Amino acid sequence: MTRLLPAAERVAVPWRNGGGVTREIAALPEGAGMEEFDWRVSLAEVAADGPFSAFPGVDRILTLVEGAGMDLTVGGERRLVDSRYAPGELRGDVPTDCRLLDGPVVNLNVMWRRHGGRTSPTVAVVRGRLPLPAGPALLVALDGPAEVAGLTLGPYDAVLSSGEGAVLHAVGRTAVIGLAR
Repeated sequence: MTRLLPAAERVAVPWRNGGGVTREIAALPEGAGMEEFDWRVSLAEVAADGPFSAFPGVDRILTLVEGAGMDLTVGGERRLVDSRYAPGELRGDVPTDCRLLDGPVVNLNVMWRRHGGRTSPTVAVVRGRLPLPAGPALLVALDGPAEVAGLTLGPYDAVLSSGEGAVLHAVGRTAVIGLAR
């Protein structure tokens, strides 16, 4: 089973601190709020310096996809995020401050709750032809077209796939997110 999640249908939700907006791509359970999700994938448009929101019991994988990057302070330690398409893990409950390096950025953000012995999601950014692993996956075209199961994806379009023999053909970089069951 494959389900298209077009970028054009996503709603920009402003952050409480006014520093940016988030566009949710998918979550489990579907439609879950910030307190109820098991996992959540979104695109975050960071427009201003400031603290990240705290998410107790939540981990995240953050991937810079647009812009020069961010200079983060995570639990008092500096962490430079200036390489596009390089996923990096952060704990959602560790205080994190952000300073933009040279203007706004867009991040692909994968979040999940640390409970119940679930397997955490995986994130890889790929190009080329790739058979999808068995199990649920979310594919997000990042900087160019991709095709899977007869569907063509433009930038930021996504496909939720059960992975049943599907093959990804990615001309541009595409995030392949293996989802926890």
